[in-house]
Amino acid sequence: MPPLRALIIEDSDSDCDLLVRVLQQGGYDLAYKQVFSADALKMSLSEETWDIVISDHSMPGFSGTAALQIVRDRHLDTPFIFVSGTLGEDAAVDAMRQGAHNYVMKGNLTRLVPAIERELRDADLRRNHKRTEQRMRQLEKFEAIGNLAGGIAHDFNNAIGAILGWAELGLDEAPPDSRVAKYFESIRLQSKRAANLTSQLLAYARRQVLEPRVLDLNQHVAETVGLLQRIIGEQIEIKTVLAPEAQVVRADPVQIEQVLMNLCLNARDAMPEGGQLLVETATVEIDNEYCKHHDYARPGRYIRLSISDTGIGMDKAVIEHIYEPFFTTKESGKGTGLGLATALGVVRQHEGTMEVYSEVGKGTVFHVFLPAISKAPDPAVKTDDSAVRGGTETILVVEDNEGVRQMVQEMLASLGYTVILANDGEHGLAAFQAAQERISLVLMDFVMSRMGGVEAYDRMSKIKPGIPVIFMSGYSPKGAVLESSLPSAAVMLQKPFSPKTMARRVRSLLDEAKP
Repeated sequence: MPPLRALIIEDSDSDCDLLVRVLQQGGYDLAYKQVFSADALKMSLSEETWDIVISDHSMPGFSGTAALQIVRDRHLDTPFIFVSGTLGEDAAVDAMRQGAHNYVMKGNLTRLVPAIERELRDADLRRNHKRTEQRMRQLEKFEAIGNLAGGIAHDFNNAIGAILGWAELGLDEAPPDSRVAKYFESIRLQSKRAANLTSQLLAYARRQVLEPRVLDLNQHVAETVGLLQRIIGEQIEIKTVLAPEAQVVRADPVQIEQVLMNLCLNARDAMPEGGQLLVETATVEIDNEYCKHHDYARPGRYIRLSISDTGIGMDKAVIEHIYEPFFTTKESGKGTGLGLATALGVVRQHEGTMEVYSEVGKGTVFHVFLPAISKAPDPAVKTDDSAVRGGTETILVVEDNEGVRQMVQEMLASLGYTVILANDGEHGLAAFQAAQERISLVLMDFVMSRMGGVEAYDRMSKIKPGIPVIFMSGYSPKGAVLESSLPSAAVMLQKPFSPKTMARRVRSLLDEAKP
C-alpha cells in the first residue's frame, strides 16, 4: 500500500471520516490530520510535510479559498483539491485560477482517488522538472565560474613561475646566510603560496595538469591519515576502516592527497570541541538510477572514499553553496573557501563524483567516488635530489610567456647549454627547421596561441624523428589528462617548476637519448 500523508481541512467530523474511508479503500496507507481554522492550518504546514491537501470549500468562519491562499503564500507545490457539496461551476473555475489543482463534489467521491493519483503524478513531474532546471542553472554557473577561474589562474601561473624561477636563481647566486639570500628565500616561499592558490583555482576549473599513476587507494589513505594526525590534534579521534581487498584507482597521488586533506581539515574545523573523524574505503557499483540524480556520475564499479565527522553539520541552504569557490562559513582569515571547490574539481577531472549528507548538530559525511580499475599498483616514485648537471648540447626553448622564457634561458645557459628561443609554435617550428642538425632537445610550452605544442612537435618529429621533447604546462584547456595527448616519448613538466627540477629533467632526457 502506498503511503499518503493528507492534510484535511474540514469542519465536519463525519465528512472527514468519510474522506478517510474513501482514501483507505482506495489502497492508501493513510496518515492524516484534520484542521478547520487558519491558525491550525499554518501550524500544521510549519510542523509537517504533506503529500496532499484536501479542503472543504465553505466552512463557518473559514473558507476554502482562504486556506488555499495560506498554502500558496508558503510557495508549496503540494497538490490542493477542493471537496465540496456546494461548489458551483463558476466557483470551481475561480478556485482553479487561484491555484487549486482539482475539485471533487461530495456527491461523487469515486472521483477522489483518481484525482489524487493524477495530481500526485503531476506534482512529481513538476518537482522533477524544477530539479532539472535548478541543476542546469547550477551547472551553467559552475562552468562559467570555472572558465573564469581557469583563465585567470593560467595567466597567474606563468607569472608566478617566472618569479619563483628567478628567486631560486638569485638564491643560488647570493652568499649563504646573507640578507640578500633571505630576501630571495622570502620571495620563493611567497611564490609557492601563490602557486598553491592558482593550483586550487585550476583544480576547481578542472584544468589542472594531472600526473596519474595506478594507486592502491588504501595504502595512499593510510599514509595520508598518518600525516594528518599531527595536524588535526589530539582532541579529535581519527579512525580508518579500509576495505580488506586492494582498492586500485588510476589517479594523480598529489591531487587525491589534497582532496583527502581538504575534507579532513574541514571536518576538523566542524568539531571545535573535539569529536570523531572516520575515513573509510569500499568498492561499490553505481547504477543508472543513481546517475539520474547525481551530476557527472556514470554507471560502473567505483572505489568510494568516505570522510565522516561528528561535528556541527550543515543545513540545506549552506549545502547548496559549499562547492562555490570562495564561499565559506568560517571567520575572516580562517579559510579561503577553496577547499571543497578544489576537491570537487579534482574528483570530476578524475571522472569521479562526490556527494554530501549532513544534518545540523549531527555531523557530515562526504563520499568520493573514483573509477576502479583491475591493475597492479605502480611502484613508488623516488624523489630525484641528485646534483644538477649541465652540458654543451643545443636546446630549443619554445615558450609564449616572456618571463618564463627568459628564466629558462638563464638557467640552461648557466649550465653550459646553447639555447635557441622562440615565442610560439610557428616561430619554434621555423627555428627548428633552420637549426635541426644542432638541436638535441626541445623544451616547449604545451598550450600556445599560435600552433600548440603537440602540433609543432609533430611537424618537428617528421623533420627529425625521435627528437626528445619536454612539454611545459600549468593549464589543461578542457580538463583532460594531458598525457593522453602527448607523443609516447614526451615528458611533461608541470608549471610552476623549480629551475633545478627542469635542469634535471633536461639532463636525464638527453642522457637517455644518447646512442
